[in-house]
Amino acid sequence: MSGSDRRRQWKLFSSAVVVTAFAVSCIEQPLEPSVEEAEHFIENAESRLLALWIDAGRAAWVQNNFITTDTNLLAAAANAKVMAATTELAAEASRFNGLILSPDLERKLTLLKTSLAAVAPSESSMQSELAGIMAEMESIYGQGEYCPDGQGECLDLPTMERMFAEVRETDELLAIWSGWREVSPDMRPLYERFVELSNAGARELGFGDTGEMWRSAYDMPADDFTNELERLWSKVRPLYESLHCHVRAELGQEYGTAVVAEDGLIPAHLLGNMWSQTWANVYDIVRPSRSEPRYDLTRLLERQNVDPVDMVRYGETFFSSLGFAPLPSSFWDRSLFVQPEDRNVVCHASAWDIDFKSDVRIKMCIGVNDEDFVTIHHELGHNYYQRAYSGQDPLYRTSANDGFHEGIGDTIALSMTPEYLVEVGLLNRVPTGDNDVALLLRQALEKVAFLPFGLLVDQWRWRVFSGEILPDDYNTAWWELRREYQGIKAPVPRAVNSFDPGAKFHVPGNTPYTRYFLAHILQFQFHRALCEAAGIKGPLHRCSIYGSREAGGRLRAMLEMGASEPWPEALNTIAETREMDATAIVEYFAPLSVWLDEQNAGRRCGWQTQESS
Repeated sequence: MSGSDRRRQWKLFSSAVVVTAFAVSCIEQPLEPSVEEAEHFIENAESRLLALWIDAGRAAWVQNNFITTDTNLLAAAANAKVMAATTELAAEASRFNGLILSPDLERKLTLLKTSLAAVAPSESSMQSELAGIMAEMESIYGQGEYCPDGQGECLDLPTMERMFAEVRETDELLAIWSGWREVSPDMRPLYERFVELSNAGARELGFGDTGEMWRSAYDMPADDFTNELERLWSKVRPLYESLHCHVRAELGQEYGTAVVAEDGLIPAHLLGNMWSQTWANVYDIVRPSRSEPRYDLTRLLERQNVDPVDMVRYGETFFSSLGFAPLPSSFWDRSLFVQPEDRNVVCHASAWDIDFKSDVRIKMCIGVNDEDFVTIHHELGHNYYQRAYSGQDPLYRTSANDGFHEGIGDTIALSMTPEYLVEVGLLNRVPTGDNDVALLLRQALEKVAFLPFGLLVDQWRWRVFSGEILPDDYNTAWWELRREYQGIKAPVPRAVNSFDPGAKFHVPGNTPYTRYFLAHILQFQFHRALCEAAGIKGPLHRCSIYGSREAGGRLRAMLEMGASEPWPEALNTIAETREMDATAIVEYFAPLSVWLDEQNAGRRCGWQTQESS
């Protein structure tokens, strides 16, 4: 999992967003602006912003790869220049409110005013303060580590994540889980001030708060978008609850029902992931007793002596098979693939579009394993999207909505079927279909398990921004939502002054998170549509579009649109419908759903949200 928002440049700032301000009072405003003035304004604005985005992106790249006080200051300074320009441009854009404009011009003005994920008030000192807070929170996260007492050696986050995948001793898991969350309390006062400043800026732009501003960026009213999310979640929640029921029962067998109650919440440290957002690492505990996957992708990669660069080459080869041009040599020269030994870097995987033309890169501390193999394809999906829309005007050089950007690479990963692995030489033969349930279970632990987490991160932030959740309740409300949506609980009581949301990168990085929920819905809808375009019959979970130029052509047509049209039009280009549809993910996992129902017969599924955390 990259993080990106509708302005892909903001992803470059360590998945954080650029801060702006709105200073209407500073600008002389003609009484009767013309359409011609609006056209000239947008042309100049795009040219000016593009240059500043590139400068800020280069500074952010250095800051991410060389975390020091100086690089933090340089990145903040470059970001401040973007703030100043966007302050002026956001103010000027309001001059054209009420004019009858072409759809293209109206759309560009709207994107200019609504595609930001954090805004600062018009006062210059507050702009600088907010930029500094954002850089400091991300620096705290990037340099975070856990130092077990008496061991003399500290653990960084990638090391702890690997331990979570392998360790089964509950005390050790709890120590790691708790240790990482000691990094984030220092962020709490910073985040409280961040909320105050960003809300003030959002109100100057005409929004009620920052959360409303985020929800307004989806070509529909903010309230309609909230309802759309609930509609989609209602379609997939029964599948998630069936998976939760089975996983809870098997964990209870492993650790005892005194630790994992038969009808209660699952302790968060037992799910194989630092944030319990995906559960694939506990597959060995919850797997079917009589049905095994015939291969382990991690072992297949190791057996072939695949190194981190080789893994990226596999991703490039897939896109090439669909008719996309190879990645430029600069990608291979300038990307970060391996964690350096001599400095701190932000290891969180991300895709970068440095010049908005061809200088695309990924930054990732790659491990040779199945999870990173999928993540690489995810990040390359961003890069190929960035290359595809590079011919659009600058304000359109982003995705149709941010869920599209996150979903493209994962769509490709759904084609990593046994048939694909045989074709690229990683697997000797295609296993028979009687093992599909095991494969689907492993995938559901990644995809289906993620869905409620993909919703709740922004549910928490939207309520924080609106004032429904006050600072004293930050942590309590976080765990209330995790119980409600995920059916999990903190393994030990959490202090009121803890800041567990800050232990997740996207919170200090201020990257909106609903995009990942949308991506998990859209990728299956994209996959079904591309399989149909490729003329592939049979179960959706056994379809691979590898080598299909027909599917590649339809995909490329959508990517090339960028944000030039509302997202329903882009969706129609690839899926021949203008409505997001969760039935594709349900169809994909239909065989697993039948099996889960059989396993859960006689079990008490569901959970009580009021259980003590």
